[in-house]
This record gives sequence, structure tokens and C-alpha cells, in this order.
Amino acid sequence: MTTPALPYALACAARGWHVFPLTPRDKRPVKGFTDWEANATADPTLIRRVWSRAPFNIGIACGPSRLVVIDLDMPKPGQIPPPAWDLPGIVDGSAVFTRLCEQAGQERPDRTFTVLTRRKGAHLYFTAPVGVRLRNTSGTLGWLIDTRAHGGYVVGPGSHVALPDGTGTYCVLDASDPAPLPEWLVARLAVPDPPPSSAAPVTLPSGQRPTRYALAALRGESDRVKAATPGTRNHTLNAAAFALGQLVGAGALPRPLAEQALTDAGHTAGLSAREVAATVQSGLDAGQRRPRQGAA
Repeated sequence: MTTPALPYALACAARGWHVFPLTPRDKRPVKGFTDWEANATADPTLIRRVWSRAPFNIGIACGPSRLVVIDLDMPKPGQIPPPAWDLPGIVDGSAVFTRLCEQAGQERPDRTFTVLTRRKGAHLYFTAPVGVRLRNTSGTLGWLIDTRAHGGYVVGPGSHVALPDGTGTYCVLDASDPAPLPEWLVARLAVPDPPPSSAAPVTLPSGQRPTRYALAALRGESDRVKAATPGTRNHTLNAAAFALGQLVGAGALPRPLAEQALTDAGHTAGLSAREVAATVQSGLDAGQRRPRQGAA
């Protein structure tokens, strides 16, 4: 069986980009497809095998593909710019990006691989700089601008998404090779990595070991946070923290282990260190106050 997105998945692989399956008509990885960044592939044989199973959409793992993608979004109904961007002509992420380029005294780098998104925004693809590991950002450059790099993915061209906030197909607007990410953008995005809480494994006192059920829940909630899309990430992290907090309250999961996994997942999703710390703490606290019955 040939699915509509298969030729696009193969075209991405031909460019050296690593792809993985997204849920049909959705932006999320296929259920059960964990560690999508490590399992993404540019192998055409494997791609044909996977996409012959169902009309999967395409996820492009930016890190392994050596890509940085600038996501220029459209405002949602009723959404207005914050005071800093409440300026004449600023109506969407593209206008914000143009203003940023003008302020930096640079030409807008539009001659690069570009995809029209389902909500009529744009993804600008650039090659990642050598020797600098860029991560995902949300609003760092400006209103309605996110970036995807190491630890992130974008919905690839040829994918069709039908969600309550918009339905449409991701289409190639410019098939040029990705241009190198301009140095001035590298400088703005090259912020220090968040403190890696996984650098030192959590040491648990004797008798405080997670149950098998709790470990499965920990992996599942962490994967959901990592795969969360812009506009849903903080809510997803809060829901995950609440669910795991219920297991902590029931004695099935040590809190330090939950905090570590949720913090790593939140950073991978592109949330700021401050957002992650506040959301993880409040979510776990709320969950602990309502322990899950029968989970211990």
C-alpha cells in the first residue's frame, strides 16, 4: 500500500533528513513510538516499510537532520500581540521576523527551504551551525516565533493535519536547499543549555523504589511532554506532573525521580527553566494531595 506522504518522506530522506511516523491527521508521534529522535531514520527501505502500514504523517527530527527550523506562526482567533510587539504592521510571526531582520540590519533570509503550514504560517529550514548545539525555543526571538533544533521536530511537507485549531496540508513553498543559519540568529539562539538534571542519577533511599506500573507511567508522561506542540507544552507538562504526583502521593513513585524526568522532558520540549521548575512543582504538589487509589 502506498500512502500519500510516502514520496515526501523519501524526499526528506534523500536530503539526509531523519524522519519518523506521526499519527494520521495529527502532529503527535504514533502511539507507542518512543524515543522518536533516536529512532528517526533516513533509510529509504525502512521508510517504505513503515509508511506502507498506514497513512502516517511525517515528523522530521531536527537534531539528527542537522536542521534549525524557524516556525513563523499565525495568531489564533482573538489573540493580540503583547505590548512589545503591538506595532503597526505586526500581524503575524512573519511580520515579526521581518522586523527583527530590519532591527539587526540584515536581509531577511527567505531563500531557503520553506514549508507552508496548515494554518498558513511558515517553516524556514536552515542548516545547524557547526560546534554549537541549539535547542528548541518558544518566543525567544519574538511573538509567534518558535524554533526547533536539537530535541525537537517539525511536521514535514506532505503531512495533512486536521485538528480543532486548523486543518490543512503542509506544502513546500521553496524547494531550495536549506541555507546556513545566519550568524546573528545563531548568536540570539545560542543560550546556555538548562542544567541537566540527569547528569547525576537520582539516588533513592532503601525502600523507595518505583513500582513497575509507576515506571511505565513515568516513561509515558515524559514522552507526551517531549512530543507536545507549541501552545500545549505547559499544559501537557502540568497534566503529566499532576498524574505522576498522584503516584508519588500513593507511594508508588519517589518524587525525586518524577521531578528529574519531568524537568528533562520540559527542557526537551523547549520550555524555559523557570516555566519547567514552577509547573513541575505545582503539578506534583497538586497530584500528591489526591493520591491515586490502588497504585502502590
